[in-house]
Amino acid sequence: MTPFQSDARTSVVFGAGALARLVSITRGLGFRRTLLVADQGMVAAGYAAEAARRLEEAGIAVTAFHDFTENPDSAQVEKGRGAAAAAGIDSLVGLGGGSSMDCAKGIDFLVSCGGRIEDYCGWDKAPRPLLPMIGIPTTTGTGSEAQSYALISDAETHVKMACGAPSAAFRTVILDPELARTQPRAVLAATGYDALSHAVETFVTSGRNFLSLCYSREAWRLLACNFERLLERPGDMEATAAMQMGAYLAGLAIENSMLGAAHACANPLTAECGITHGVAIALMLAHVVRWNGAERYAELEADLPARLDTLARRAGLPRTLREAGVVETLLPKLAEDASKQWTGRFNPRPLDAAAALEIYRCAY
Repeated sequence: MTPFQSDARTSVVFGAGALARLVSITRGLGFRRTLLVADQGMVAAGYAAEAARRLEEAGIAVTAFHDFTENPDSAQVEKGRGAAAAAGIDSLVGLGGGSSMDCAKGIDFLVSCGGRIEDYCGWDKAPRPLLPMIGIPTTTGTGSEAQSYALISDAETHVKMACGAPSAAFRTVILDPELARTQPRAVLAATGYDALSHAVETFVTSGRNFLSLCYSREAWRLLACNFERLLERPGDMEATAAMQMGAYLAGLAIENSMLGAAHACANPLTAECGITHGVAIALMLAHVVRWNGAERYAELEADLPARLDTLARRAGLPRTLREAGVVETLLPKLAEDASKQWTGRFNPRPLDAAAALEIYRCAY
């Protein structure tokens, strides 16, 4: 058995209505002045206001920050640092999809340690512990709530930077399926497929171990059938709860195993072509599985590429790069960029520019 080390840094509160525990959790962690980082969807849905009200009724001063986009970048994180510094915060709450949670972590790096977010690209470059954070995911996806990395895009190059540290893990994660029941179908399609990819990629990486495989297997079991069920029956509470827990377990699998070539090839599609991350993943994953050798994944599904294609079609996701509007002449540049992505280092087959170009051409 491959040796490994796993550190449990996060307390998890799961169940319908779990948001009601927010006040007791913040009190237990000693929160007094909190930055609430919530995306515009959370503002529109009223969830940001509800969270702020609960915190304020508990005597916690709340500063809200919503000025960031789907892929939070270095400039947006810098704005968040300004808002946090002006309020003298001692804690953060990330509420929403992966963008909210990544943005909260990125802001925390800057508030706690100074400098620029680029200074923390990589692992454990923070000279001091980060402020305590609570993560509240409202999609059934990204797995950011389970990870000690913030994914932040460079505002100029749009290249994603992975900034990680032990204290960048949330102290507590609240998994409340009531919050995820109202996610739009397009969000479910993209984030749900992304969660599936986490279970699939972590299952075969060079960094996998006994524990990560347990997470990957159970995540796939929960996600694959319930993704279809939720697409057919939007708002189904049992399916939503299963998807939310599956996404969390898949995030734990990433934390213990890392990702592979599908993410390495998807990130340039987002940076260069503006394709939503989960959609980019859906364009690449089945082709990467075939390229790696579908037999590696047989324990998950006998014919995994066919299953992944079926799930993508039922979710209404584009099936070719051409359909997604990618210009064929851009493929060599995309391949060069993909070869430099950190996730590609953990793929079971070596990923260089030539290999990435082969995958892109299969997907075109």
